[in-house]
Amino acid sequence: MKYITRTVWILSIVSLLTDTASEMLYPIMPIYLKTIGFSVVLIGILEGVAEATAGLSKGYFGKLSDTSGRRVPFVQIGYAFSTISKPMMAIFIYPLWVFFARTIDRFGKGIRTGARDAILSDEATPQTKGKIFGFHRSMDTLGAAIGPLLALIYLYYNPNDYKTLFYIAFIPGLFAVLASFFLKEKNHTTDRPKTTVSFFSFLQYWKESPTTYKKLVVGLLIFTLFNSSDVFLLLKVKEAGLDDTAVIGVYIFYNLIYALFAFPIGIMADNIGLKTIFVSGLVLFATVYFGMAINTNIYFFFGLFFLYGIYAAATEGISKAWISNITDKKDTATAIGTFSGLQSICTMLASSLTGLIWFQFGATIAFTLTATITLIVFAYFLTIPKPINGTTET
Repeated sequence: MKYITRTVWILSIVSLLTDTASEMLYPIMPIYLKTIGFSVVLIGILEGVAEATAGLSKGYFGKLSDTSGRRVPFVQIGYAFSTISKPMMAIFIYPLWVFFARTIDRFGKGIRTGARDAILSDEATPQTKGKIFGFHRSMDTLGAAIGPLLALIYLYYNPNDYKTLFYIAFIPGLFAVLASFFLKEKNHTTDRPKTTVSFFSFLQYWKESPTTYKKLVVGLLIFTLFNSSDVFLLLKVKEAGLDDTAVIGVYIFYNLIYALFAFPIGIMADNIGLKTIFVSGLVLFATVYFGMAINTNIYFFFGLFFLYGIYAAATEGISKAWISNITDKKDTATAIGTFSGLQSICTMLASSLTGLIWFQFGATIAFTLTATITLIVFAYFLTIPKPINGTTET
């Protein structure tokens, strides 16, 4: 734990509180939107616009953070935007205002992501990236388990009172914003001239980035393009016969496993290699999706979600640690922001693609195809050199 600095602790607590607020609303968001008149199609459009906003803004604000040499203001403003969006979703029930509130939430994520991950990278050495990113993911995901659990308890005593949950979610979000003011800005020297950053100027980084970065990101994006929303996994469990409470319980169980394993797996990654851990995670992912394709046993689903939690712990934080180890320190926010932005867009496309395949050919084909593509991506990653001390093997 000696590697976990004061700054990493603060960022991790901020993320825990924010995810508690956001994930408190995740299971009930589509239900609430339906109660105020949203159709399934309109909900899909809303989430698509929100994710596209987050995706594109991640790259822009990552580039802006690197260019300005500042991190903390982007983190503070980003978390503040996400926090104020919570009560707005309850106050404004007209579709246009709901779109505005939801977009503000995702816009906040876009503002903070690159700068926050750059701070985490700055707090680590190439030999401790797995620990730092793993610890942060662990705390972040603990909030993702606490949030739905609080929602489940509240709705047990107050059935169908969805609107109040949005006000309750504002409380941990507010504490997250207050905690972010304990962050201190470090001096980031840059030899770049001060220039205006256009909204799509971060894409220029793709042309300038190292070849190893391009190879890594291409593999990550192909995987993302077939890695659809977790909603499809929960839908499969629902179809197997679990009631709504049990489905939320499975989701909480997955997040708890993710939270418990993210930090120790990060430590393992620093010892045996980021790449080794990441590709092992891909194998687990393929196993889970093959299992989802053929399984009908309700209890076996918990085993699959156990493996799914370990997969998430072995890939999400590790991928950003890997990126930060193969790019120049002055470009960290741009590199991670560019990847995160493209990843958000691919995630949006992935869910649409999986939904279409599920509709046309059934869940078994959808899950089997995803698992098969993952094994192909696994083979591709074996051709990428391991990152060593901020560079790569030749």
